Amino acid sequence: MDTEDYIAVEDTYNARNYEPLDVVLERGEGVWVWDVEGKRYLDCLSSYSALNQGHAHPRIRRAMVRQAAKLTLTGRAFRNDQLPLLAKELCELTGYEMMLPMNTGAEAVETALKAARKWGYEVKGVPDGQAEIIVCAGNFHGRTITIVGFSTEEQYKDGFGPFTPGFITVPYGDADALEASITPTTVAFMVEPIQGEGGVRVPPDGYLKRARELCDRYDILVIADEIQTGLGRIGKLLGSDWENVRPDVVTVGKALSGGYYPVSAVLADRPVLGLFSPGDHGSTFAGNPLGAAVAREAVKVLVEEGLIENARLQGEYLLGRLARIESDYIAEVRGRGLLTGVELKPDARGARRFAEALKDEGLLCKETHENVLRFAPPLVITREDLDWALERIEKVLTTL
Repeated sequence: MDTEDYIAVEDTYNARNYEPLDVVLERGEGVWVWDVEGKRYLDCLSSYSALNQGHAHPRIRRAMVRQAAKLTLTGRAFRNDQLPLLAKELCELTGYEMMLPMNTGAEAVETALKAARKWGYEVKGVPDGQAEIIVCAGNFHGRTITIVGFSTEEQYKDGFGPFTPGFITVPYGDADALEASITPTTVAFMVEPIQGEGGVRVPPDGYLKRARELCDRYDILVIADEIQTGLGRIGKLLGSDWENVRPDVVTVGKALSGGYYPVSAVLADRPVLGLFSPGDHGSTFAGNPLGAAVAREAVKVLVEEGLIENARLQGEYLLGRLARIESDYIAEVRGRGLLTGVELKPDARGARRFAEALKDEGLLCKETHENVLRFAPPLVITREDLDWALERIEKVLTTL
């Protein structure tokens, strides 16, 4: 089968809930992937930050194979020897007292929302059924009914209502609007340090710190959704570290398993996560020994191989080089670490055609919010790789 054959089969039998570029990949290593015809591409999307450690990282693969030969799933009816070690290592690394494992990013966010409401009722004393959580316009926290209900992207909600009540939306990056929306029944404020799906939107300096101060003043939890920005993507272990802000609750996922297996987690101190009792929340696969073993090694790779610092250094270089491209199409270049967005002007006629042209040049990226090209390569990328990519990015942005 060739590319067209695979595309035809997928379009016939698979629900079309995505609009991928027409490339069919079969192999990956580091920052590179190969299609079914053998053509090589530089991956500048990293599966939305799930591949921070690069494709097929050998250390993580060995950990997975080793554990897969021993024990893969116990359910939470029994204990296993990997979950306790993952919980300990992740808590010690991040400085939180407790972890609650889940599988996907959306599940971690749902868990954080449940934890915040439970804290609001049992600790803050909000009347039952009245807890409110403040979220930001332009957010992307997942695809469940509850989460899409407080999205400001109309397509995400179209045809899926009614939605879960109890969410208030404020402009992203506007701390004054946050304060004006706080009421006695507000229990949490959920925020992304950088909005990736929202167009790689970077908030003003000091925004997270001011939000932290406001939440302290009004006795509100700060929930940082670090599914995309955490685990080194923007040059710090957590994105909120850039402002030395310590959220009350943090969600991590994607890179937590280096692309090998769906693993996510919620991190918080005992006064929040300690409120859960057996039966309050759960998942058959969450905390399974295979996922836990993979996650343990994935986190060690990030730290021991210096990938977080590499993201900071290479990200500064990438951002600087992109900003110097002289193109009539570019409206703004923004980002932090290796999460960078190039916003195009209206007369560029959308970012999709540029992503398709870059594919033809051997570079894979994706448009977001129609007019933004997102560049987020694996954190193992080298300066030489970036120069190779930038040569093609400049060519497409100046000649298309």
